[in-house]
Amino acid sequence: MYNANEKVEPINVAEEVSRSFLDYSMSVIISRALPDARDGLKPSQRRILYAMHDLSLFPGRQHRKCAKICGDTSGNYHPHGEAVIYPTLVHMAQPWAMRERLVDGQGNFGSVEGDPPAAMRYTEARMTHLG
Repeated sequence: MYNANEKVEPINVAEEVSRSFLDYSMSVIISRALPDARDGLKPSQRRILYAMHDLSLFPGRQHRKCAKICGDTSGNYHPHGEAVIYPTLVHMAQPWAMRERLVDGQGNFGSVEGDPPAAMRYTEARMTHLG
């Protein structure tokens, strides 16, 4: 409600939109795009590994379809859609992409030359043993 005793300050809409957008974009970059300093993982990578832990996809266990992993990750931990989950899973399974491979992939996960990976229904994965 408008109170007659309150002082209303006029603002420049262009400056306010510019400042608000900059604040929002920096927030998104810091919270989603940059790896965490503690473990080097992005939030989407951490969500996938957590879903794989829930599915008991430990090293030495049987591989599971990537479609199942992506579906569980999307349904339980990643409310932003499924489009980014499988490429992130593939990236963690490629030996040339990260310092340590976090996912043990079975099937076509692409190549160094840039060949695309197979669809998620044709590939399987589990976590790798680090150390």
